[in-house]
Amino acid sequence: MAYCVKSAKSGKEYFLHERKQQLKGGQQVTLYYFAGVAGEAAIDKLPAGYEVSENSNTGLPLLKKIKK
Repeated sequence: MAYCVKSAKSGKEYFLHERKQQLKGGQQVTLYYFAGVAGEAAIDKLPAGYEVSENSNTGLPLLKKIKK
């Protein structure tokens, strides 16, 4: 089951996905994003060190690093 967040503003559900991206310098990074439909790249749990917040204007979920 994919990690799901329900928007407080719109009531829509969004599913967390991840993608590996290779940068021009050769470094590989992981990108996290929310989508309205759970696809093949959907992940089951929230990554360690991250939290979910919501944009107050649009109601879209955001993934943020937890500040120490």
